[in-house]
Amino acid sequence: MKKTGAWLVRYALEQIGVRYTFGIPGVHNTEIYDELNNSDLIHPMLVTHEGCGAFMADAISRTSDSIGAVVIVPAAGVTHAASGIGEAFLDGIPMLVIAGGVRSDSQFKYQLHDMDQHTLLKPITKKTFKIKSQEEVVETLYEAYQIAVSGEPGPVFVEIPVNIQLYEGPVESIPTYKEYSKTQTVIHTPFPSASVDEAVELLIKAKKPGLFLGWGAVDVTTSTVELAELLGAPVSTTLQGLSSFPGNHPLHCGMSFGVAAVPAATKAFSDCDCLLAVGTRFAEIATASFGVTVPKNLIHIDINPDVLNANYPAKVGITGDAKLILPELLKRLKLKIQLTDHSRKERTEKIKSDILKNKQAYKDEWFQHDSKERVNPAKFFSVLRTTLPDDGFVVVDDGNHTFLTAELMPIHQPKHMISPTDFNCMGYAVPATIATKLANPDKAVIGIIGDGAFLMTCMEIVTASRNKIGAIFTVFNDGELAQIAQAQQVPYNRKTCTVLGTTRFEGIAVATGAEYLRIESNDEIQDKLETAWNLTQEGRPVILDVHIDYSKKTRFTQGIVGTNIKRLPFAAKIRMISRALVRKVTG
Repeated sequence: MKKTGAWLVRYALEQIGVRYTFGIPGVHNTEIYDELNNSDLIHPMLVTHEGCGAFMADAISRTSDSIGAVVIVPAAGVTHAASGIGEAFLDGIPMLVIAGGVRSDSQFKYQLHDMDQHTLLKPITKKTFKIKSQEEVVETLYEAYQIAVSGEPGPVFVEIPVNIQLYEGPVESIPTYKEYSKTQTVIHTPFPSASVDEAVELLIKAKKPGLFLGWGAVDVTTSTVELAELLGAPVSTTLQGLSSFPGNHPLHCGMSFGVAAVPAATKAFSDCDCLLAVGTRFAEIATASFGVTVPKNLIHIDINPDVLNANYPAKVGITGDAKLILPELLKRLKLKIQLTDHSRKERTEKIKSDILKNKQAYKDEWFQHDSKERVNPAKFFSVLRTTLPDDGFVVVDDGNHTFLTAELMPIHQPKHMISPTDFNCMGYAVPATIATKLANPDKAVIGIIGDGAFLMTCMEIVTASRNKIGAIFTVFNDGELAQIAQAQQVPYNRKTCTVLGTTRFEGIAVATGAEYLRIESNDEIQDKLETAWNLTQEGRPVILDVHIDYSKKTRFTQGIVGTNIKRLPFAAKIRMISRALVRKVTG
C-alpha cells in the first residue's frame, strides 16, 4: 500500500493516545496539520509561541494520562520550543517533539530553515530521529514514545522532512501500537531483593527515620503514606514533588528539611538518623543550595542509576521504579515491625503533634506580619485553600511566589501542583495553566505567577479565550523580579535590572479577551477569589492581579542566602560584606 508521511503521523499519534498537539503551522508541517485536523481523537492547538506550546505539552504529561506533544516548524520553531523541551528534560517529563524538516530529496543547499536540529537538541532530549522514508514513520514514532515514557522519562525528537509528509510512499504494513509493543523485547531489571532487605533493617533500627520524596514518588502515595504511619516518620518533599505526599496529612512537614525549610520540617528532621529518599536527585533547589544535612544511613531509590551517590553517599542505593519497589519494601517492613516493635504509636502521635504545632506557629507568624497596604501572602493562600477543591490544580511559575506557594499552600492530591524545577524556566505557568485545564476540564485550575514571569508569556491567554478555557491566572504583582531582587539586597544593597516598574495588567486582559479582577487588600481576597471561580465556570479566563507584599522573606530565601555566603572563601566573604556595609552607609 501507499501512504503519505502525514497520514502515518496522524495514525501513529492516535495509536499511542495523544489527545492534543501544540504548535504553529508553517511550510514544513502543514501536511501534518491538515491530517491532524481530520482526526476524531487528536485536537491540534494553535499557540502564540512554540515555547508556550512546549510548556503546554509538558503540563499535559504532568497532569493527565496522555503524553504531551508539540508539532512545530524546523529551526525557529525548534529554538523557540527549546526552553520547554529543556524543562521537560531536566524535570524528567515525557514529551514528543515532532518537527518538519527541509526536503531530503532536493539538490539545493541553503533551503529555508536548513540547520542541524539534532545537534541542537541532543543535550536536552533522550534521543533524536530523522525519518528517511514513509515506511519508517509509524514504528519510529512508536519507538520515540516508548523511549519518552520508559526509565527516567523525557522528551524525544522526531524530524520528518516535508517531502516525506507530502508524498505517498510504499508501506509494507501499518501495525497498531499494541501489535508493535508485543514484538519489542522487554528487559526486566532484577529486583534488588538483598538491598530491599538491607533498607528494611536500617529503617527498623532507626530511632528517628524520615522520608524525602520527589516527583518520582508521585505515583506511590498510598505506599508512602502507609510507610510514614508505620515508621512514625516525618515526610518532606522536593519542590517538584510537593504533591507526592498529601499536604493535609499530619506527618507532612513541607518542602526540603534543612535550614531553608519551614520550621516544622527543620525541627522534625534535625536529628533524623535514617533517611528514605524516593524519586529525588538531591538537586540544588530540593536541597536549598545543597544546604541539607543528610544522615549516613541514607536509603536512596531512583529509576536513574546516575542519581545514586551523585551528591550524597547512600548506605543503600536501589535503582528501579518506585511503583515496584515501595510496595515490596512496605510488605517486608510490616512483617518485621509486627514481630519486633509495638511501641511506635505513641512516638508517632508525638511527632504529629509537634508538626501541627510548628505549622500553626509559622502560619501565625505570617498572619501577624504587617503587610500594610498590600496583600499578605499567607492570608491569600489560606483563602485559596478553602475555595479550591481537593482535586483542584495549582500551577506555579519560577520566582519568589514559587516558594511562598510551597511554604503556605498545602496540596492534597498527587500531581495537583506542578512547577518548573531543575531547568527553572520563567514563563512556564501561563501556558501550563491553560494545558492543565484543557486536560482536566471539570477541575478547578489556578496559576500562581510572578509579574516578571507573567510578562514573558501572558499573551498566550489569547489561546485560553479562543478555546473558552476557564482558569485563573493569578499575578503576584510587586513590580520587581522579587526572588533575585531580594538576593541582591544582602550582598549588593542594590537592585540591578530587577525592577520592572508598573504594568497595566487590565490592558493585557482587554488584549487577550480575559476577565480582569484586582485584589488590593486582605479584605478583598475572599470576594474576588469567589468571583473569579464563578467566571471560570462560564469558560472565561481570569487575570487576577494581586497587590502582593513580598517584604517578608520565605524560609527558602533566608536559608539559601545564608548557606551560599557561608560557602564563600574567606577573602570573597570579607569583600562582599565590606561592600554591602559601605553601600548601606553611602546609599
